[in-house]
Amino acid sequence: MFRKLSIVAFALTLAAAPLPVLAQGKKDSVVMAMALEPPGLDPTNAAAAAIAEVTLYNIYETLTKINEDGSVAPLLAESWTASPDLKTYTFKLRKGVKFHNGEPFNSATVKFSFERNAAPTSTNKDKSLFQAIDKVDAPDADTIVITMKYGEPNLPFLLGQASGSIVEPKSAATNVTQPVGTGPYQLGAWAKGSSITLTKWADYRSAAAVKLSKVTIRFISEPAAQTAALLSGDVDAFPRVAAQRTIAQFKADPRFNVMVGGSRAKTIVGINHRKKPLDDVRVRRAILAAIDRKAIIEGAVDGFGTPIGSFYVPGALGYVDTTGINPYDPEKARKLLTEAGVTTPLELSLKLPPPSYARQGGEIVAAQLAKVGIIAKIENVEWAQWLSQVFAPNGPHNFDLTIVSHVEPFDLVKITEPDYYLGYNNEKFNALYKQIVSTPEEAARAKLLGDAQRMLATDAVSAYLFQPQLIIITNKKLKGVWKDVPQYENDFSTWYWE
Repeated sequence: MFRKLSIVAFALTLAAAPLPVLAQGKKDSVVMAMALEPPGLDPTNAAAAAIAEVTLYNIYETLTKINEDGSVAPLLAESWTASPDLKTYTFKLRKGVKFHNGEPFNSATVKFSFERNAAPTSTNKDKSLFQAIDKVDAPDADTIVITMKYGEPNLPFLLGQASGSIVEPKSAATNVTQPVGTGPYQLGAWAKGSSITLTKWADYRSAAAVKLSKVTIRFISEPAAQTAALLSGDVDAFPRVAAQRTIAQFKADPRFNVMVGGSRAKTIVGINHRKKPLDDVRVRRAILAAIDRKAIIEGAVDGFGTPIGSFYVPGALGYVDTTGINPYDPEKARKLLTEAGVTTPLELSLKLPPPSYARQGGEIVAAQLAKVGIIAKIENVEWAQWLSQVFAPNGPHNFDLTIVSHVEPFDLVKITEPDYYLGYNNEKFNALYKQIVSTPEEAARAKLLGDAQRMLATDAVSAYLFQPQLIIITNKKLKGVWKDVPQYENDFSTWYWE
């Protein structure tokens, strides 16, 4: 509570002080801020969403582009067709495209990129998608044919994600620190721990349409510091800012544009099924029954969230409300623990990454679990630690509970991966997922998606908390910044000063 009051008091102090003129910089440059620094700049070899926020559609491009409304448009592919069974997709590629190092983009580079993503040594976050490709054919320089092992109705969307970035073979090994793509921007400088600067690539095929010649991305993790940077004019735009408690102040300030946007993210309490007694569904259900979603939403994100009961969100095809399957019921939680033969107090680890929703939410979750006899020992870790200790495929999975927001849409496939960090391996669910993606008819697919949501909720795979509502604050004169984000990205080619 003290921390919350301090943040509000700090923001109010700033509000009472004389307000400086918001820095506009030059008409062709902008300063944006993000909460987290990416661990590297290769979106094809790591899972951190911060990588995509910097690089997707800016440094790297994909065959398709995902628009603000979730629709899919051509990018490096000019067009595509699909077979009736949705197993074979043929993409016609854009001609005359080059990488930043002067090498040509063609079907060979697409084939290299996708086969690299599917390799046994790949650390691509969507490795399972690329391993579901039966073969990649390049009949000519401008055509790529992808044959899936099973139907995939969402393939054009999925290939527009950061994990589908097309990389240049000669530079692929060094993309983590020296990224080479086909996008409108190149890496200008990276001051580790502080900022990244992107500079416009003069040889980009549509360079004249790109209005910003320089983008500086600052990393500001603390909510109070985020508010201060915006109010002082040091930052022109802060997508996904932690300004829930100061949003009214920004709305009242004519210098700012405030947007509350939707997302396809799912904030969950991840449960490690590999650990006893968490492999017992009764114990997992007890954890879910001990958690009051509404209290988490109010305490962790100040009400900017919608309760969810499964690994799926409102607005997605086939969504069903499953929050009633595991409602808040502390008495039921105690009974389930007794049924499972658990002696209380039960001690579990709760590893929390840096975002405020996790750290603040974790304190609330721990307090709620304590009321039913579960002692959640909080351990705050940095993102690099979380990725290596908790999330990494084939990693140590050294956790009992964790809190994280999964930001990718169409990621039910993750649940089928045997080395996924949750450790939920259910052949019935895997078979259901294959049936879903092999069903071309949308209505039938939507019904099966409902079945999948109910199965995940009934099995208490995780404690599903909420779908975040994201706050975007920008200088009033900066245009082109998205309100809704079907995936986390910042397409600077659409930004411009009025």
